Amino acid sequence: MRLGLFDARVPRYTSYPTAPHFSASVGPDRFNDWIEAIPAGSSISLYMHVPFCRRLCWFCACRTQGTRSDEPVRAYADVLLAELALLKRRLAPGVTLSRLHWGGGTPTLMPADMMARVANAVFEAVPMGPGAEFSVEIDPNEIDAARLDALAAAGMNRASIGVQDFDPEIQKIIGREQSHDMTRRAVEMIRDRGVASLNADILYGLPHQTPARIAQSVQMLLSLSPDRVALYGYAHVPWMARRQQMIPSEALPTPEERLGLFETAREMFVRDGYAEIGIDHFARPHDGLARAARAGTLRRNFQGYTDDLAPVLVGMGASSISRFPQGFAQNASSTSDHIRAVRDGSFSTHRGHVFSGEDLLRARMIEAVMCDFHIDAGEMIRDTGATPAQLTALFGAAQRAFGDMVEVTPAGLSIPERARPLTRMIARVFDAYELSKAGHSSAI
Repeated sequence: MRLGLFDARVPRYTSYPTAPHFSASVGPDRFNDWIEAIPAGSSISLYMHVPFCRRLCWFCACRTQGTRSDEPVRAYADVLLAELALLKRRLAPGVTLSRLHWGGGTPTLMPADMMARVANAVFEAVPMGPGAEFSVEIDPNEIDAARLDALAAAGMNRASIGVQDFDPEIQKIIGREQSHDMTRRAVEMIRDRGVASLNADILYGLPHQTPARIAQSVQMLLSLSPDRVALYGYAHVPWMARRQQMIPSEALPTPEERLGLFETAREMFVRDGYAEIGIDHFARPHDGLARAARAGTLRRNFQGYTDDLAPVLVGMGASSISRFPQGFAQNASSTSDHIRAVRDGSFSTHRGHVFSGEDLLRARMIEAVMCDFHIDAGEMIRDTGATPAQLTALFGAAQRAFGDMVEVTPAGLSIPERARPLTRMIARVFDAYELSKAGHSSAI
């Protein structure tokens, strides 16, 4: 395809600037200042990272570590409690949660009593606000009735399960064996406890995937009727995630084949009544993502697409990233470094980014392209202080690079449906930071 779709490596743009551009300019003192600047009575989101897994899946590039015993997990949970206490002491009165997400790793590795303790500590620090959502990433291999009872009692009202692919051969190659029956049982247990909303992740671009194989996996996933699906492209970055060296590169589909796999899955979700959300999500019409997409309030954060409009996202746990109106802050990536800092009475913030110059304008433009395939010129002028001359220059750069793959009018810039596979590449035009080829995944 012309314009380099099959060759390009570009960011996923879950933040702007992207994490490789963070620096040591943000540390614990600045993080403290940003926490203390959160207005009293406001609403925030909180992400809690649990970096442990019972087994390490070879396809995964997340910051995780394996453990066969619960002792490291219990010790880490004690650190989370201390970190939450630090947060509580610095928050203004009346701050509440709009979203709480537990991710990893495998948060469901925690025993039931530990889940209850951590949840109680979260809500003592920041109570849930009206209509708040509490979601947890659940590994069907690592869940039971007691742990689900603890999560349901704590208020979990959305669950997220990783599927990746149901083909047994592909599962073995990527180090993630998880049968459809096991997944179905986990889904039934989740729904039996009144958790109405279910997310699922599935991957395209895996070794030995074919259109027929991904169609079979999608059909098996549809039989579970998730409310929301993320159809992510597998990012093969063995130079960053060493465990991916276990995956045979020669068995991976070509970029052209990846696009075919995506289209096969996309058509099946749409045919089953799911609304397309951004570049890689699908949701039932009643789901919050679908409602946000219709209302023009869809947003993007480190978990992908979201309907959360809170201006602050606080990350707890090793490697977690926080977003504030002032910039980004990331905790120490090393679990041992994070634990050491918190035990010494400090947040482990070790890098981040302070917004300056055109950061906020460009961030919002990239987010609008990724969420809506449209940048509203009036909104940019009103909300970011952009000038018409700035927008003319930026829109012109996109049109010079992509020609009729973008449409520029006095109202703004739009990406027509035929050009939407190019969305991440078009977003790249608005990125003022140097692109490191090694640090990003295939554009398709």
